[in-house]
Amino acid sequence: MGHAAKPTRHNRTITVDFHDEATYFRLLGDGKVFVELVLAFLLTLGFQLLHKATCHGGGCLTRHSHYARVRLGGLTIWRIQCTTCKAVCTVLPHCVLRYRKMRPDVARDALIATHGGLSLALCAVIGHISPMALSRVICAFGQHSLVTVLTRCGLPLPTSILADEKHSRCLTERVSLPTIVRGRVLWHLGDSASKSAAAFTQSYGQFQRLANQADPSYQVKGALTDGFDSTVSSMRALFPGVRLGSCLRHALNKLPSKLLGLPAPVRQGLRAKFHALLHRCRQRKSLRVVALGQRLRHCAAHIATTVGEAHGERVRSWFQAKKAGWYTVLADPQMPAMSTVLDQAHNAIDRKLFAMKGFHHPGGSRAAFLTGLAHLYNLIPYQCRALHAGKCGVEVEGGRLPTADWMLNLQILTSGGYQCAPAPPHH
Repeated sequence: MGHAAKPTRHNRTITVDFHDEATYFRLLGDGKVFVELVLAFLLTLGFQLLHKATCHGGGCLTRHSHYARVRLGGLTIWRIQCTTCKAVCTVLPHCVLRYRKMRPDVARDALIATHGGLSLALCAVIGHISPMALSRVICAFGQHSLVTVLTRCGLPLPTSILADEKHSRCLTERVSLPTIVRGRVLWHLGDSASKSAAAFTQSYGQFQRLANQADPSYQVKGALTDGFDSTVSSMRALFPGVRLGSCLRHALNKLPSKLLGLPAPVRQGLRAKFHALLHRCRQRKSLRVVALGQRLRHCAAHIATTVGEAHGERVRSWFQAKKAGWYTVLADPQMPAMSTVLDQAHNAIDRKLFAMKGFHHPGGSRAAFLTGLAHLYNLIPYQCRALHAGKCGVEVEGGRLPTADWMLNLQILTSGGYQCAPAPPHH
């Protein structure tokens, strides 16, 4: 006999801010006020509950059942139900982490420490918890996709992206992190054991699938890459007609390698001249592409005259192969120009993930751990001396957050029971 497929169980856990534990305990005995407070909190967030697909509204919420969390001293957790579609949501107070005995204030200190660069072992010492417990908390937050969380923050899906990859090691195997960034926000952080175009297409395809679920007409118009073949091929396969640009910072770093055999001061001087060339072209408001073509020819001629025709011809051929990607960057003001911010994020994540090799056992989820780290990168505010001090990446990019507390935002936005309310119609 064949086994019937199990229906997919939706995570309908919602985190609600009751301000303090005393308020929560007081409301447990008054079902009407309890439901009213939950509804008021939903209206404040601008979210909707995750109902069943067949629910067309018109119903109301009522208390459904409750249970006691024994590991939290018998704390009572209530569930609410939609009277129309019968979907049940678990109401989790802000002072509780889902399926965790650890308190949010303990997790807050440990998470901000690991985001700052400390290893899990040192962060666990700070929080008086086990390193594995902290790792599991990060993986728990990483169960929810970056696209889902960022769209809940009101950020539009990016039409011009930066696609880059980080190559490193995990245990004894080589791994790659295909990544998509827009501004200061990570939209995708993948995990691939291969550097092939097929593996990268599969990783970036996860972002495409989630984005198309949010907006079926979504299409990436421009993508900046560093020229890695697998990334370029995957972008062309997933987003037909996409304009591919080449990173200007990688171009600056690559030029000295075309001038081998020359003294370092000479190479650095020519690199500085090339940097000034790109900077002047980016400052122009019109005819930037034409100006770039002229200046590249003059730069190659200057190199040939200064250090020899052989070097000039090598640089001229390199300019010819790469200038199409530079043209694309300068022709579109919306296109990212450099990958500096992403490189900084990659280096920080690399220190956290691959320096903690003992946590990557065969049954562990490296992808969930990476996604959890990406949520921290997007939601933890910058330090007091940073350019955008007191703001997180989501706020810098114009998104809105439920509260002023980043830990509570992390709990709310990674709750499975919320979904974005439809945009009001335009008249």
